[in-house]
Amino acid sequence: MNLRRDVFQAIADPTRRSILLLLTTQSMTAGAIASNFDTARPTVSKHLQILTECELLRQEQQGREIYYHFNPNKMKEIAEFIEPFRKMWDTKFNKLEEVMKNYKKE
Repeated sequence: MNLRRDVFQAIADPTRRSILLLLTTQSMTAGAIASNFDTARPTVSKHLQILTECELLRQEQQGREIYYHFNPNKMKEIAEFIEPFRKMWDTKFNKLEEVMKNYKKE
């Protein structure tokens, strides 16, 4: 069964989020990435496959090695989608803060 990968499902997994954080500072091979986790390498490879299919990572072949690179453009798309929700909650929390300030005064 071939499921369409969803970027939000991809970033919902804590291991995949850790991989993304790891790759924000440097490109790495699958083996180097796997060495940072206490799980089997095929498991990490599956996470890399999902992140690549969602375009959160891109691959680059250098000789015999494949390096994984973080794709900030895809993350920017996610941030742009989330921004209206952040603004809405900021407004609600600011209103709640005002109510609480008035409540303490009385």
